[in-house]
Amino acid sequence: MADKIKMQIPLVEMDGDEMTRIMWKMIKDILLTPYIELNTEYYDLGLEYRNETNDQVTVDSALATKKYGVAVKCATITPNAERMKEYTLKEMWKSPNGTIRAILDGTVFRAPIVLNSIKPSVSTWKKPITIARHAYGDVYRDVEMQIPGAGKAEIVFTNEAGKETRTTIHDFKGSGILLGMHNLDDSIESFARACFEYALDIKQDLWFATKDTISKKYDHRFKDIFAEIFEEEYKSKFDENGIEYFYTLIDDAVARVIRSEGGFIWACKNYDGDVMSDMVATAFGSLAMMTSVLVSPEGYYEYEAAHGTVQRHYYKHLKGEETSSNSVATIFAWSGALRKRGELDNQPELIDFANKLEEACLTTIEEGVMTGDLLSLSNFENKRKVNTEEFLHEVRIRLDRLI
Repeated sequence: MADKIKMQIPLVEMDGDEMTRIMWKMIKDILLTPYIELNTEYYDLGLEYRNETNDQVTVDSALATKKYGVAVKCATITPNAERMKEYTLKEMWKSPNGTIRAILDGTVFRAPIVLNSIKPSVSTWKKPITIARHAYGDVYRDVEMQIPGAGKAEIVFTNEAGKETRTTIHDFKGSGILLGMHNLDDSIESFARACFEYALDIKQDLWFATKDTISKKYDHRFKDIFAEIFEEEYKSKFDENGIEYFYTLIDDAVARVIRSEGGFIWACKNYDGDVMSDMVATAFGSLAMMTSVLVSPEGYYEYEAAHGTVQRHYYKHLKGEETSSNSVATIFAWSGALRKRGELDNQPELIDFANKLEEACLTTIEEGVMTGDLLSLSNFENKRKVNTEEFLHEVRIRLDRLI
């Protein structure tokens, strides 16, 4: 075997939980360390260690990402009441993804991994559709109220000088419900720049959609900020790269997306992105075959799988039972981070390895060797189910051929 590739600058490695933590070590041992002298700054984001450090390790990993520019993250548990008891937690720690996203001021881009043997539910789709989701505000930071009876509901804004501005929401004649939402110009601007930068990075058209005809201030503000930043900072760059920025209403966007062949980035507000990313993932095949990268306007990148920790398989693994967990999205998280590290550090051999790792992964499935979740989706007649570790060894066989 040729000499191992030496990495010049570390990337930040964020370990995780449950079955994905098991796969994480397998991927490193079988597919990475035999070929690369891995240079990582390691952070254990497993729930036990987050609890031990009062979640400081999550903050530290995000700050390290700012220092080195590139991170790769394993799936992690966001605890609920049940997990509080299971792990004897000091408190119900926040989502690590949310903490990291807030520190990096990042936007999440999710794209399906497309296979010839798994046809999308939408027959026109030939290329991946990347969902860019704004990850601040809207209903996710709303304030809600149940109205018991008749009365007047108002929005009241009091400025720093104490002056009030009031707008009537509704004169209630009986009981009802209220919801208040907000967003920030700074956050929308960061979202817009991250979308434009990512479009330039992967050389794809960018679509953005809201409902500004109905929401004439809230949604219109998103539309205006995107338009202003594009015209002032990105139009010439898009022209030079032969790509387009396109705005339309959200309902028109859905119709256009369904009729399209894919191959573009679709930027969405928070709720729209939440819904549409699951729709795109399911229509292309499986959430286990979807990449996710957090991109900040400053150019920090954090790669991970779009799925969770595969809890059910982990409990089977603890009992000594065989699992057939799909590691493709986690492999692609590593390949994405290694490719970006290679691009930033001018290391073509690292980029080449990342490309070949992905090719070997997809070739394995296209030759009929796959984990259980893909078996029912694949249109191949001759296909063979393998377990979690066997799949990685099959990928290595094909990787050795390419190298």
